[in-house]
Amino acid sequence: MLKIIPLSFVFILFLGIASTKAQTKTAGPIIKEFGKVFAVGNQDFKIDSTTTYKAVFDIMHSPEDKETLNKSIETAARFLNMHAQNGVPIDRLKVALVVHNAASKDIITNEAYQKRYGTDNPNEKLIKALLAVGGKVIFCGQSSESRGFPKGDLIPGVQLSLSAMTALIQLQNETYRLIKF
Repeated sequence: MLKIIPLSFVFILFLGIASTKAQTKTAGPIIKEFGKVFAVGNQDFKIDSTTTYKAVFDIMHSPEDKETLNKSIETAARFLNMHAQNGVPIDRLKVALVVHNAASKDIITNEAYQKRYGTDNPNEKLIKALLAVGGKVIFCGQSSESRGFPKGDLIPGVQLSLSAMTALIQLQNETYRLIKF
């Protein structure tokens, strides 16, 4: 016996499929090659575009695959792009990354990365893009020493600190808000 599916059910199913396919991520306008985000319409909790958003990201983990981008670092690009896409001016967006532990390798130059791992650093373009828009990238001096990543191997613009702990405290004293993923 043939069962007839109600037309309203088919229409609702089509709308569900169409809406999931229509949802795409976009990068920019601040970091154009990285940091894709979804557009979120109908927001109830409205963004205050007059506030200065200062975020410090505690970056300590890194993918084991040496050719994979560190998504924790890309979170800073997403932060910048999603707020800019929603009307927050770039001069009201401040980001800092405090890098330590396993993520130490992610902030060295391609040349240094090639010597150690035989491939280009997948994070170098992203780090340079964040630095180019005024982001701060601060490297833990304790990780530098314990993991053997000297200042001379760092991507130009990356700052060396006494420790990640010190940098995190100081940035929070400067009203940066800690984002830990």
